Amino acid sequence: QVQLVEPGGGSAQPGGSPRPFCAVPGITFSTYATGWRRQAPEKQRGLVAAITRASNTNYADSVKGRFTIPRDNTKNTVYLQMRSLKPEDTAVYYCNANFMTLGYWGQGTQVTVSS
Repeated sequence: QVQLVEPGGGSAQPGGSPRPFCAVPGITFSTYATGWRRQAPEKQRGLVAAITRASNTNYADSVKGRFTIPRDNTKNTVYLQMRSLKPEDTAVYYCNANFMTLGYWGQGTQVTVSS
């Protein structure tokens, strides 16, 4: 069974630059598209950032220019580099990995932005 490992989240200040990551052991990670989605209270889960196996990226308009999604295939890991955090970035962040009909989700990590 594939399990995506997202270490615990935490609090960050507005303007901060945390870098959560998601490790995906047990798969040929380089063949997977991967990404991050988030869900704020009383809102639907939505795209934050995605990266294909060819390293093409896609970002939600709300994070363009602030977040990036690097991946390290040698470590089976995808990162979410956050910058210029805003209170509205507060949410549970989920990573996912997809290859054809195979899809896996992390358990989610809470990121709370407050001063």
